Amino acid sequence: MGSGQLAQIRQSREINTLKALHCNHNEKGYIQLILVTIILFFCIYLGMMFGVPYYKYSAFRSDVKGLARISLGETDKTRAQIFERAAELRLPLGEDDILVTRNGQTVRVRTSWEHTVDILGFYQKTLQFNIDVEE
Repeated sequence: MGSGQLAQIRQSREINTLKALHCNHNEKGYIQLILVTIILFFCIYLGMMFGVPYYKYSAFRSDVKGLARISLGETDKTRAQIFERAAELRLPLGEDDILVTRNGQTVRVRTSWEHTVDILGFYQKTLQFNIDVEE
């Protein structure tokens, strides 16, 4: 590459940089920046509102599978351990809402709950979570 080509590339980059800076220095550029920022924060908000309940469901289901797998046949003890984990995750479950049954060598755990997501008071969505694990 010759020095003429390098100078031309630098000039082209400088022009593109100035155009990008100029876009944000007019009224339309500020409005676009504000709208994009609002949309970005709203998407993060929605992700948190819906993501946290699903994360808790996934973590609780994993823990229930593990507890059912290592259960030694004591259904009351297993139920108490599962209830303790639900309380740690702040799930709306009572100890009576958790059904633990033993059939031969397998342990079956069933429970369910609902969680209502409220989006800024304008929209409510009720999420239903069911766990039916047999180990």
